[in-house]
Amino acid sequence: MSKKNKIDLDQIDLDKLKDLSVENPGLISFPHTVGSAVVKPEDKGRIKGLAMAAMEEQTTTQLRQLYDQMKVLAEQAQAIKSRVQVSERVYQAQINFDPVIGKEYFLYKKSSGKDVLSMIAPEEWGKTIPYVRFVAKVKLLSDHTWEVFSK
Repeated sequence: MSKKNKIDLDQIDLDKLKDLSVENPGLISFPHTVGSAVVKPEDKGRIKGLAMAAMEEQTTTQLRQLYDQMKVLAEQAQAIKSRVQVSERVYQAQINFDPVIGKEYFLYKKSSGKDVLSMIAPEEWGKTIPYVRFVAKVKLLSDHTWEVFSK
């Protein structure tokens, strides 16, 4: 037994100890009878380590969920940004009619470099299209932005 673990019998008040063990045996820090349960000190480092591991696992799961939500929001923001860019291009194009919400239209590039919005699809022109190239099929949405269907 090391010097630290030695029990100084002169320091123990046996009468007080006898009273504690009879009246409140749960207050003493060692087994008080032969049939008592073994009293072992808790390994506080192990308990804290397990608690830390559980906390880290839980917070990692929560952070992963937040990351997944942020990824969805970022994709939605990118889609809106793309719609704004298309909408700006369509509204800068030559439009010779009043577009109707929910209808599809066709964006073409003219030889002058400017865009024109038409109600006529590329396959409806016949043998020759009067524009340099077909840019995209678009649809006017209720918020007055344009959705691109095909390029």
